Amino acid sequence: MEQTTADGLLDLRADCSRCFGLCCVALPFTASADFAADKAAGEPCANLREDFRCGIHTELRQKGFTGCTVYDCFGAGQKVSQVTFGGRDWRTGSRADARRMFDVFPVVRQLHELLRYLTETLTLPAARPVHADIRALLAETERLTRGTPRELEEVDVPAHRQRVNVLLLRASELMRAGAGRRKERRGADLIGARLRGADLRQADLRGAYLIAADLTGADLRGADLIGADLRDADLTDADLTGAFFLTQPQLDSARGSAGTRLPGSVTRPAHWAAGF
Repeated sequence: MEQTTADGLLDLRADCSRCFGLCCVALPFTASADFAADKAAGEPCANLREDFRCGIHTELRQKGFTGCTVYDCFGAGQKVSQVTFGGRDWRTGSRADARRMFDVFPVVRQLHELLRYLTETLTLPAARPVHADIRALLAETERLTRGTPRELEEVDVPAHRQRVNVLLLRASELMRAGAGRRKERRGADLIGARLRGADLRQADLRGAYLIAADLTGADLRGADLIGADLRDADLTDADLTGAFFLTQPQLDSARGSAGTRLPGSVTRPAHWAAGF
């Protein structure tokens, strides 16, 4: 069973101690600025130890594996390891079980990401008009994550994501009521944009490309950041108080400072202090 927070909401944090290193095996990566080597899907990372832990966890950035530091399964790893497969790991189980485990992990990960957004919506007072529908869809999504491997392989994730998105869009509208047309930047190409000190309060930045954008001192209070690409964006001294649908991986991919003000749904990345 998932743990819950003090307010009764799902705790969707990854617990690597209860996972069989699924993200280190199931997912592929290509040698690039994010990964120091190539790895095929289903192939264990060379840094994965026998105990399913990462052998260079404290040195990932220094050794060229920045991509690993900005990944979050939202608790899907332990769900697949301990619930879907009942604690049977891919090393000791059959090859067929291992392949199926690697196939269903991305499915459960996507469903857990949706659970993350649905759960956050229940904490947004302005979104109260959709809370009843959110709770119903939250329960349905959680039920899907507990299916058998065969049932999980048959889940139509895009169709389910669309149903969730309809409610998330409505919640965003309620949260940003009165923001005005100038704050509609959904999907905008803002790569490398000079937005130092910009007034982006209650802006719709869903899916916006903010790669390497200069957001130093920008006002992002109450902005919708779902799916925004913040890789290498400079959030030094920016104010993200009340920003919603911002996930830890998004924040981990950006740069910031001790002066960056954050919503309570995320934590300040440790590498900000280290200057990485």
